[in-house]
Amino acid sequence: MKQPILCIALCGLLLSLNSSAQNKPLTGIYQPSEAFSPNFYTQRGDEFRTAEGRPGPKYWQNHADYQISATIDTLANTLTATENITYTNNSPNVLSSLWLQVDQQIYKKDARSKFTAGSYSFDGTTDGNHFKSVQIMVNGKKQAADYVITDTRMQIRLPEALAAAGGKINVLIVYAYTVPGAFGNRTDFAGTKNGKIFEIAQWYPRMCVYDDSRGWDTLPFLGAGEFYLEYGDFDYKITVPWDMIVAGSGELQNPKEVLTALQNKRLEAARNSDKTIMIRTAAELNDPTSRPVQKGQLTWHFVMKNTRDVAFGASRAYIWDAARINLPEGKKSLAMSVYPIESAGDAAWGRSTEYLKGSIEHFSAKWFSYPYPVAVNEAGVAGGMEYPGILFDGINDKGKELFWVTAHEIGHNWFPMIVGSDERRYPWMDEGFNTFIDVYASDEFNKGEYAPKRDSEYAEKQGNPADEIIPFITDPEAPVIMTAADAISEKYRHAYAYFKPAFGMILLREQILGPERFDYAFRQYIADWSYKHPTPYDFFHAMENGAGDDLSWFWKGWFYHNWKLDQAVLDVSYTGNGDKRTVQVKVANLEKMVMPVKVEVTFADDSKYTQVLPVETWLINKTYTLKIASGKKVKSVVLDPEQKLPDVNRKNNVFKPV
Repeated sequence: MKQPILCIALCGLLLSLNSSAQNKPLTGIYQPSEAFSPNFYTQRGDEFRTAEGRPGPKYWQNHADYQISATIDTLANTLTATENITYTNNSPNVLSSLWLQVDQQIYKKDARSKFTAGSYSFDGTTDGNHFKSVQIMVNGKKQAADYVITDTRMQIRLPEALAAAGGKINVLIVYAYTVPGAFGNRTDFAGTKNGKIFEIAQWYPRMCVYDDSRGWDTLPFLGAGEFYLEYGDFDYKITVPWDMIVAGSGELQNPKEVLTALQNKRLEAARNSDKTIMIRTAAELNDPTSRPVQKGQLTWHFVMKNTRDVAFGASRAYIWDAARINLPEGKKSLAMSVYPIESAGDAAWGRSTEYLKGSIEHFSAKWFSYPYPVAVNEAGVAGGMEYPGILFDGINDKGKELFWVTAHEIGHNWFPMIVGSDERRYPWMDEGFNTFIDVYASDEFNKGEYAPKRDSEYAEKQGNPADEIIPFITDPEAPVIMTAADAISEKYRHAYAYFKPAFGMILLREQILGPERFDYAFRQYIADWSYKHPTPYDFFHAMENGAGDDLSWFWKGWFYHNWKLDQAVLDVSYTGNGDKRTVQVKVANLEKMVMPVKVEVTFADDSKYTQVLPVETWLINKTYTLKIASGKKVKSVVLDPEQKLPDVNRKNNVFKPV
């Protein structure tokens, strides 16, 4: 989801931190036995999830296929649908009940979310889902389901347990709901000059995940926490008035029925063009002949395979353009954008498809190839929300803001759409990973047109992320990265779901492992867990085994704690004489966090000597003396001269002998 704007008052905080840091004893509070204590992992690998961080030979995952037919009443703002879920129990356990997510219940007056201190509150309400019928079908026989709805979950209690290792059941649901207005946040409708835009997400009852970590994962939808979903194939149809365009996840199956011959010709041209081609122009918005019929309704049919969700937008106000996406191994996909005339222009959404195409090509070349036939950027009031193959981005976004939000939201197709982690329990595996890969996408796009992309992405002045994270690490009220999404208050949501984990990944890549080792391990993690459900420990194991280092000190200090880093130069001294003289630079690790650190020594003649002290320097030592054979006098010593590390007291990083 889109990152909120942060305005961090760094100066006062940093001055305060530096002042207090100067008053503590030079010996500090660092304890090597705490940082490097063994037995970080409490469980061994097994045949389901290996100690190497990979799915084991008996890894299993349940499966859910969906067939949905929905109709939107654009006057009443309602959606009515029938749904057929084919659910396969691949687990080794029989299931006596099924659990489904019914997210529209969050808009009811008595929803649990109304009583939390979370970051999402809704000014408006609806009546949630209205269920006309809920049935199950086993071996071709239908029967009414025994079901109970608890807030945003539905439990179906089965008359006979669903068999393990391949047992199948169909769940048949007929339902309707009122689409929330702009208050819907992730699903809504809103007006434009040429008609309403409907952004439809979380719109059908969805199977909860049943896995080997928790059994049924039934955390309620409270707003901040996003999703954890099973994979399957989706076949869905959307019926709307004749003059509307529908843009949805997956590939349109009946373009000849819902588009004119000219629009189909343009669409085919776009599949072979690196330049953006208009499919429906602004001039055609109010031209009835830009639609294949001029009365009644049209049904748009989409299919998307091996995905965990689908969403769509619908409006008569859409301008539509598209271009080819070039993928590794000669594969192709199609980038498309739909937006109202208010958003048009090369300074705004006229470049949306270019941004989408460029981001996907970068992520595909760098990490893992985009797997779906289409990607859509849709302009509306949801303002930054991701679903497989489709993004809901801000109708007023333009320039660097539109590029950044487009890259961020399509990046979610890698995390958590392809790598299917649990966003509700571990938001950092969603937002943090994605914010991390955004940084390099901005560096790459159009030779860095919108670089650098850092945490304060909407600020006019970019800061140093190593400094910007310090107020959060040193805040005694702050949570830790390993906190569930709904348990993080809005004050800290961005810092601990997005920024700190992303910056931690940058530290891991650029300061600890190096790009070559990091990229190898991270790509392997993505490939191993594509379309599967990794846990944090799977990620930790994968990075350690792929890169060849024990990183438990890093996971412990950065993810499970807000341990501070404070490394200092204590003294410079000399031994010996002449050519046999040795310079001795004494450094210390004062706080609980450890990191490798670069030492830069400048001699009186302005020549320099640099040495990176590995993290193993602190395995036993609280202080360490670096010895340099040199007859020269030292002018200054600086730790971390490029200021890449989140050191809470930079004043003691510099030492100038008298």
